[in-house]
Amino acid sequence: MTVKSMTGFGRAEVESEGRVWLAEVRCVNNRYLDLKMKLPRGYNALEEKIRKKVSTFHVRGRVDLFLSVSGDFSDLQEVKINKELAAGYHTALKQLAEDFNVPLEVTAKTLALYPEVITREQRDENLDLVWPLIDNVVDMALEQCSEMQLQEGDALCRDLQARLDTFTVTIDTIERNIPLLLQDRQKNLGERLEKLLGNVQLDPLRLAQEIAILADKTDVTEEIVRLRCHISQFNSFLGENGGVGRKLDFLIQEFLREVNTLASKINDAGIAHHTVDLKSELEKMREQVQNIE
Repeated sequence: MTVKSMTGFGRAEVESEGRVWLAEVRCVNNRYLDLKMKLPRGYNALEEKIRKKVSTFHVRGRVDLFLSVSGDFSDLQEVKINKELAAGYHTALKQLAEDFNVPLEVTAKTLALYPEVITREQRDENLDLVWPLIDNVVDMALEQCSEMQLQEGDALCRDLQARLDTFTVTIDTIERNIPLLLQDRQKNLGERLEKLLGNVQLDPLRLAQEIAILADKTDVTEEIVRLRCHISQFNSFLGENGGVGRKLDFLIQEFLREVNTLASKINDAGIAHHTVDLKSELEKMREQVQNIE
């Protein structure tokens, strides 16, 4: 069984040439795939590539992906000289020397001390060169998250299977009780008619018609057949690969529809108790299905 939960976490690191790339993936329940990414400055051009990669791992759910880079960036440092600004400072110093009749001693070091003459800037990363590293670290984080999802999905699958087995047993019990319920109602109908009519002879044909009408109203064969079909489909979906959460959620709704119809057709305290058990199991199954991708 490869059912995946929508809850998971993955973390991975890759180190190269003094820098460390860290990727974290967190995912929780959501009706559709909702991906939020936080990337380092200058890495936004990789967003679409990362988005496509995430979509190969996640069908739905709220996915938060964090990518960071730290370490030695000296190879990206660039020192620049503002020659125009330095010339302006030099001209101003010459003017001061002339105006105040003082010696002018200007060196390169002197000019370098003035603000913004020499600046240090960090160039953006060459994304084509670092993409293989980022691709690797994101992939490892997604794999780790997926493994956690599969482990939890396996636990959810076992729980759903156990509840489905209980559900099936209750359906079997209801089906066995239907003929007995019909017999009791036929007997009660005959007794009521005898009390009402006294010594008047009952028309066998009319009595048979009433019993047929009663049996038709109590017939839930169609609902039970559909419920068994849904049970078979549910089991089949649990063994499928890929996202089955929406399919299972739809089947839970169909289960409820048939159980409600069955309960409305059979007005009996004992059967009502069983239908309450069925609805209780379905509600628990619905809660678990909400966690499945």
